Order: sequence, then structure tokens, then C-alpha cells
Amino acid sequence: MTAAGLVPLLFVGIWATGFIVARLVAPHADPLFFLFCRFVLSALAFAGIAAATRARWPQGLRGWRDALVAGVLMQGAYLGGVFWSVRHGLPAGISALIAGLQPLLTALLAPSLLGERVGGRRWAGIALGFAGALLVLEPQLRATSVGASGGTPILPLLASGGAMAALTLGTIWQKRTASHADLRTNAAVQFIGAAAVTAPVAALTEAGRFDGSWQAWAGLAWAVCGLSLGAISLLLLLIRRGAVAGVASLFYLVPPVVAVLAFALFGERLSTLQVAGMAVAAAGVAVASRA
Repeated sequence: MTAAGLVPLLFVGIWATGFIVARLVAPHADPLFFLFCRFVLSALAFAGIAAATRARWPQGLRGWRDALVAGVLMQGAYLGGVFWSVRHGLPAGISALIAGLQPLLTALLAPSLLGERVGGRRWAGIALGFAGALLVLEPQLRATSVGASGGTPILPLLASGGAMAALTLGTIWQKRTASHADLRTNAAVQFIGAAAVTAPVAALTEAGRFDGSWQAWAGLAWAVCGLSLGAISLLLLLIRRGAVAGVASLFYLVPPVVAVLAFALFGERLSTLQVAGMAVAAAGVAVASRA
């Protein structure tokens, strides 16, 4: 496999660790405050890399606006919405299911907003990937339906849906506006935008808790170095190189990888149905990516 072929696999592997980080730091830090710290440190890290390599910063107000909007959508609104909805009672299985609609929404919007043609083969791959993700998430969804007493809370459900839509629009916006932008400075400005929208919400709704435990510091270090410097850089590269519908289909591989990581790190049960779902999801992504 070529280096270019490894990029999507590396992206999925790193991106999936974000859910493990969220689980690790949940008892030790308020989620939005944690995200704010991550965004600020990530912006500083990318700015330092840009300064060391003399990367070109966005030119004029339009360049800064485009990067800030992408950051607000892809980082602030998406991650903030997911964290907030889960903290306020939305079951993780439902949240993951809503996130699984992102490739479908991307495929629906890409023709009109980007002029990208989504052919029958890609649609088949997206549908197959969604079916595989459902199989992987089946234990969580079944536990949610059995254990639910008061139904799914409406506001967290809407927040999760809004987060999914924000990521979809953010990837499309990034594709439209950043084809020639430097990825290092573009990412730095994105995280500035994400921090700017997260800070007031965190200040109004949380106490800024961060207990300084090794779990909190380790989670923050990986969130900055692995997820921001690693996964986000790879995502921006993939968006630049490929069709957004094909890139979005990669998210179907995230639930299988998360399930394997949870099995290895936390001893969570991995059923035969979930293993079958992993194979189906992988097949769907392969079909959608090759279309």
C-alpha cells in the first residue's frame, strides 16, 4: 500500500481515539472547558509550527473569515455539540447513530453545494457503511431502548443533530474555500475560531473543572498532539485531495475501531454481530472510496 493509501487508515485510527479520550477525562474535567483548553493549545501549536516553517497566513479578511467559519463548524460546533448532548443525557449509542448520518447528508448536499457528482456506486457504499455501523452499535442501541424510562431528551437530541450538520457543512465549506490555503496556518485560525465560540458557552454553563490528575493531563496531551495535530491535519489533507462524500464515508470505520479499542483497553464485550458489522462497514467504505 502506498503512503497516500495509508493516510485514510491513519486518520480513522487516530480519530477513533477521541472517544477513548472523552471517556478517560469525563470524571476529571468539564467537557467544554476541556475542549477550550484543547483548542487554545492546538492553535498555539499550529501557530508555532507555522512560524518555524514560515508558512503563509491567510491573506485579507476573507481568508481569515473562511478559516474561522470552518473552525467554528468543524471544531467548535461539532465537538461542543457532541460533548454537551452526551453530558446532558443523550445515550452514546444514539449520539453515534446520529453521527453516522453525516456521510448521507454530505452525499445529499455535495452535488448542489460543490458540484460533485455522487454516483450509484458511491451511494451503495455509503448505505453499506451505514448498515455496518448500525451492526457495530447494535449493543448500545439495544441497551438504550431497554433501559430508557423517560425517552430520549429532546434538547440533547437536537444538539447532537446540529453537531452532525455542523461537521457536514464545515467539511463542505473547507472544500470550497481552502483549496489553496496553507494547512498549518489554516488549522491555527480554525482552532482560534473554535476557542472563541466555546469559551462563552463553557463560562456560562460550567465551573471550569480540571482536577490535574494524570488522566486529565494525558487526555489533554493526546487531544492536542494526536487528535488536533494528527487527525485534524489528516482530515484537512483528505478534504483537499478527495471528494467530500468519499472522505465522509471514512467515518463509518470509526465505530468499529472504537469498539476494538474499548475491548482492548476497558475489557468491553465484542460480539460476533459487531465483528460482522466491522466487515460490512469496511466493505462499504471501500466501495464508496473507490467510486
